[in-house]
Amino acid sequence: MSTPESKMAGISRRMISAKAEQFTESVIREMTRLAMKHNAVNLSQGFPDFAAPAEVKEAARQAISDDINQYAITWGAKPLRDAIVEKFERTQSVRYDPEREITICCGSTEAMMSAMMAIINPGDEIVVFEPFYENYGPDAILSGATPRFVKMRPPENENSFWSYDEKELAAAFGPHTKAIILKHAEQSHRQSIHAR
Repeated sequence: MSTPESKMAGISRRMISAKAEQFTESVIREMTRLAMKHNAVNLSQGFPDFAAPAEVKEAARQAISDDINQYAITWGAKPLRDAIVEKFERTQSVRYDPEREITICCGSTEAMMSAMMAIINPGDEIVVFEPFYENYGPDAILSGATPRFVKMRPPENENSFWSYDEKELAAAFGPHTKAIILKHAEQSHRQSIHAR
């Protein structure tokens, strides 16, 4: 015999997509909740404890005074795209077309999801190094990809580096592999990465 609670659970489950049912709670959200509950320092989420720089505040005031209040075009404001092209040319010696090769996103999560949705089809596989940023799993699910994980090994001592097994990486690639997610070593570790 079903209870009202079990009926509601069944109804709410049917309202959530099969993709969303696979998600777990965000680590950042869980740690923020625990930090608030225990009045602890929250190291999982950035909370600036300093004022914004005066020049940033002044630039915001000036933009309001100059009536700069229109959404940017969908691939980003031209002055910002131009500045990115100039910086890449100056620092990396590569030239990009700001009209066709640069897109501005509202953070790395949107950028990653946009890239995944643009290239992944259901049934494709992606190679992901772990540990990984918590959004890579939901990104894979939403884009229809199956992740293939490659474990990173922590440094054995202060003179060694994070590493991975080259054979394990090679084995993660198959006929359905469409992408590999590479992250900067500083995203989760302040060490360099080397193959073994």
